[in-house]
Amino acid sequence: MAKVRNIAKERLDAGELAIGVGLRQARTVDIGKIMKTAGFDFLFIDGEHNAMSVDMMGQISNAAQDAGITPIVRVPGFQHFHASRALDAGAQGIVVPHVDTVEIAARMVDQCLYPPQGHRSVTGSLPQIDFATLPMAEATAAVNDATLVVVMLETPLAVENVEAIAAVPGLDVLLVGANDFCMEMGLPGQLDHPKVVESLERIAAACRANGKYAGLGGVYTPPLIERYVGMGFRFILAGSDLSFLLAGAKERSAAVRAMSPR
Repeated sequence: MAKVRNIAKERLDAGELAIGVGLRQARTVDIGKIMKTAGFDFLFIDGEHNAMSVDMMGQISNAAQDAGITPIVRVPGFQHFHASRALDAGAQGIVVPHVDTVEIAARMVDQCLYPPQGHRSVTGSLPQIDFATLPMAEATAAVNDATLVVVMLETPLAVENVEAIAAVPGLDVLLVGANDFCMEMGLPGQLDHPKVVESLERIAAACRANGKYAGLGGVYTPPLIERYVGMGFRFILAGSDLSFLLAGAKERSAAVRAMSPR
């Protein structure tokens, strides 16, 4: 049987952290090798908050898989073609933002997985299996097994429904969008507010009870990340290409500026 490697999924299944980096500025395929060398397990290719084309997402995804880092695309909405185009182009996972209900979560699984788990439409040979010609049942089973389906919880309503969402078959990760969640709570930027912590504890518990992985996005202070990792969060979006670029550039410019003659 065909076997497709998904590095992030392997990390999670082994009980380890899967650590990712958001892509908003990168537009060249070498970003996969760069972030692999930097120690990341997955690329979080942001199709919601940047202007990158589906073609560019596909090129980055193909190169990333070959480099040994998992390409995951955040789609901009619930329409089936957002997920199917990204997956057919080479993504090994889909992140769906703003999932508040069990009905939406189930619909997204349905769009991302081939039968019998879902109703994703079948196309020709896929980049995930190196465009090999395989028996249909073998190819679709291998791709299903290596596809991460991730839904984002970003509102109090999502937390109210979290136990039902976590029970959806075929779903892998429940990812907290911490900044949007804090905004919706009327607590902008208060990532460690007791009400936020309580909600994240509930999400982590629902994931444990249903064999799903809890994910964390929007929290980038290492001590706070560590706190939530201790709570059970395993799928960690640890920063973005833009934030890393700015941090390194600011540090270097400040160091050189300090050398200026008086």
